[in-house]
Amino acid sequence: MRKLWSAGALAAVLVLGGCGDPGSGGEGSAPPAAVPEAGRDADAPSSSPSPDRKKDPAPTSTTRQRAAADPRAKSKSPTVLYLGDSLAMENQNVLGAQMRASLGARYRSAPYSGTTLCDYLTGTGKDSLVPDRDKAATLVREQRPDYVVLQFWGNAWGYTPCMDGITYDKQREKYFDRYAADARELASQIRAAGGADAPRVVWVLQGPDPITPDRVRRVNEIYEAQAKASGGMVADAGRAVAPQSGRYTWVEKLPCTAYETKHPEYCTEPASGRTALHRSKDYLHFCLAPTTAKSRPCPVRSPGIRRMAAAITQAVAEAR
Repeated sequence: MRKLWSAGALAAVLVLGGCGDPGSGGEGSAPPAAVPEAGRDADAPSSSPSPDRKKDPAPTSTTRQRAAADPRAKSKSPTVLYLGDSLAMENQNVLGAQMRASLGARYRSAPYSGTTLCDYLTGTGKDSLVPDRDKAATLVREQRPDYVVLQFWGNAWGYTPCMDGITYDKQREKYFDRYAADARELASQIRAAGGADAPRVVWVLQGPDPITPDRVRRVNEIYEAQAKASGGMVADAGRAVAPQSGRYTWVEKLPCTAYETKHPEYCTEPASGRTALHRSKDYLHFCLAPTTAKSRPCPVRSPGIRRMAAAITQAVAEAR
């Protein structure tokens, strides 16, 4: 599969998407991470501005005491924090809408394109693409979430400063060792920030990688191992965008689901009963709108994004 990619096509994906093959992009090949935009209650964004994250404050101590006294209160309306890279950036509004509609969740998102796990670690300073105000531990202390959902493709190419130049293609085993160490540290910092009321970490398993399929498989294994070791959980969103015949087989289109057939706007090829997961020139992202220089939530209805958001929402619902 790798030989089918021309250097120009791959570079275009990396430059435009900000989340690509973790080792194929050269130094400085991705755009700077954009300031995250707060999630909204709509499946596709409108022209109205998104609400500021700080206008919906974290639960007060009194509120949390009431929730502790009445377990049904916490179960009925969980607080969810969503962090991640460009996949999370494009998914965030749809996931927020589903979390609110299905779980009555209080939801906040702070994704940054081009990032990896170490960017959300406290102490990475100037080597991080995430500012201190949006580090995972900082947001956990501020928002007091019940769940922290982490969705990372596994970027480790030259542009991500906090990875210290460790890339999959040049230092494969060192990349996986470092990625596992960062997963342990991030889970630890989230747990410490939450204290006695620490949130549960939800590791989102990624979909097929057309360039380096084994990399994504091993990254998902790291997520599963970390969830098991630290009391977290996994949400297999990647399975929702893979064919039944192969969990790690990449495809551009899949048969429409029952929901997509009932809602034709999600079944892009109704005559054949198939729907597009990716744009033909973007093999990694799931937004069907062209990428832009400034990262943004996906502005159009996209079946792949809805499928992944539904899988994440279902996993959280089943865990409550």
